[in-house]
Amino acid sequence: MKYTLHIDPECDEEIIVRVREKNALTNAIEALISAEKVHTPPLIGYIGDDILEIRPEEVYCFFIENKRLFASLKKGDALIKRRLYEIEEMLGEDFIKINQSTIANLKLVDRFSVSIGATLSVHFKNGRRDYVSRRQMKAVKERLGI
Repeated sequence: MKYTLHIDPECDEEIIVRVREKNALTNAIEALISAEKVHTPPLIGYIGDDILEIRPEEVYCFFIENKRLFASLKKGDALIKRRLYEIEEMLGEDFIKINQSTIANLKLVDRFSVSIGATLSVHFKNGRRDYVSRRQMKAVKERLGI
């Protein structure tokens, strides 16, 4: 196996791998590249006087209440000083927008149930409930495979 690394600060970054067939090394390279793409700066949340770093996998959902963005956590609701669309861009495959003011973590959803009027209610594992809006219904159903 040959390995060549060229460092040129004036060119665009590009990774070229030439192999006969896919193997564990190529899988590891792909994982590194995809991890680099989804690397996000830490989220900072405020619960009362406490300031804490929030990991997205711990968040049940992000929601807007009284024009302020919150993250629903086991510890309670943490104020996030960012916009919902910024958070949406940062999050990975486990999150989906369920209505205009809520982004849900699908891994922490307990269940979906059909409500009156054929809308979907979302029940999170921490007891919080929300709904899927008509506008987001198609995307949620496709994501869930319904």
